[in-house]
Amino acid sequence: MSLDNNIDYIIKSSKKILIISHINPDGDTLGSMSGLYSLIRENYKKDADMLLDNLPATYEFLPAIKNAKFYNTIDKSLVYDLVITVDVAAIDRMDEVKVFFEKAHSTLNIDHHATNNSYAQNNIVVPEASSTGEVIASLAQENGWKMNYDAALALYTAILTDTGSFKFSNTSPKTLETAAKLLEYGVKPHDVYKWCYESYPKNFFLFQNYCLNKAVFLKNDRVVYTEIYKKDVEKFAVGPDCTEGLTEKLRAISSTEIAFIAKEIAPGMTKFSMRSKNTDVSAICAMFGGGGHKLAAGCVVKSSVKTAVDKVLAQIENLEL
Repeated sequence: MSLDNNIDYIIKSSKKILIISHINPDGDTLGSMSGLYSLIRENYKKDADMLLDNLPATYEFLPAIKNAKFYNTIDKSLVYDLVITVDVAAIDRMDEVKVFFEKAHSTLNIDHHATNNSYAQNNIVVPEASSTGEVIASLAQENGWKMNYDAALALYTAILTDTGSFKFSNTSPKTLETAAKLLEYGVKPHDVYKWCYESYPKNFFLFQNYCLNKAVFLKNDRVVYTEIYKKDVEKFAVGPDCTEGLTEKLRAISSTEIAFIAKEIAPGMTKFSMRSKNTDVSAICAMFGGGGHKLAAGCVVKSSVKTAVDKVLAQIENLEL
């Protein structure tokens, strides 16, 4: 892939730089953020700001992520020379942080979602890449950036989590080659796996068991979903990453073709995370202003959970499964 997008000039000519993740951050957006921060610091001797809406405890091990700022604590009057979004498929995935993007003198969008409409002044969108972490690792190689352990660990984490530990269909020879090169900087795969997948608190598993136990099966078990309410999250005292991997567990059922979770994020606001084995779920999510990948997508529906689920199921009903 050729990623010649004047990124070297853009970073060199910018003094105040901000890196933005998408809301409800996952391993790819956080790993990409942390990795890009470390690369900019190593190669341009500049400290960028990083901005999050929350930080799941699972990813606190990421280098430099402790330096990230949170929207409710940052000075809203700040204007940046350059704002870089990482793994942000659409402008509305920035939520309130969008104000900094809109005020920036220059904007750069680095992503791998096919539904990304290149909303920034400068765009590096590579749909064939497994993850935004893979895109940034390729950028580093093509621009001759010096890699270090911190950047390699963060980018490996991004790739690992967005490929489901290299088992999803987005894993390509290029993905594995990129991951292998990152290991050369001292990254230990068993450590990263343990930090990402074997460090959850007890309540996390109790909560996910509860959600799985009330799953609903439709269309001869080809469609399965579960509803999650704020009261459930509060009852089990789990963090923002409480649904991590949950949709994949539903998809793993042999009869399942489409799996989704419908999570109440505010009164009259429901977030969907959707997975499939063959069906293009990004097309379903696009009907509600969302998007993503063919087999993994999401959206937010401005309705109560029950009403939102009915709306989504009405679209699925039209499909041949």
